[in-house]
Amino acid sequence: MQRIKYYNSPLGKLLLAADDLGLTGLWLDGQKYYASGVDFNNAVQSENEHIREASRWLDIYFCGKNPKFLPLLHQSGTEFRLAVWDLLKQIPYGETVSYGDITKELAYRQGDANISAQAVGGAVGHNSILIIVPCHRVVSKSGNLTGYAGGTDNKMKLLTLEKAIKQTNITVMALQN
Repeated sequence: MQRIKYYNSPLGKLLLAADDLGLTGLWLDGQKYYASGVDFNNAVQSENEHIREASRWLDIYFCGKNPKFLPLLHQSGTEFRLAVWDLLKQIPYGETVSYGDITKELAYRQGDANISAQAVGGAVGHNSILIIVPCHRVVSKSGNLTGYAGGTDNKMKLLTLEKAIKQTNITVMALQN
């Protein structure tokens, strides 16, 4: 059974979704790919243990602290996307990596030198569990912000909260689609 709950955050309203196996989604209201995979006709607006754990994680996070646990996640996607999302979960709180860094690590782990940064960027952009699976910690090779499904202004706010950047020391580049 799919369950959903709305969470009020400093960034605005978030939608959390979970099934019996774990958290399946976390989206900022109005973001790109909002609520992909949620069947609002059959979803129940109620909590389960996975939504409660994700809410607890978010409470700690938005107080400016590193929640030193991960709620149980149940992401679905291609093998490639799942591999990229697994790497995202390994980016430490308060740090950033580049798309190229993720591409190199994935190429190393999979023994495939032909993985493109664009494919990695596509997988990062389709991450359905924002903030907890920290796609906001991925920046360009030069350190610039380069798009975020939840908006680059929110990406900057998240990185500033984590003290990963100083607001005045970063350039925001518009994602061109």
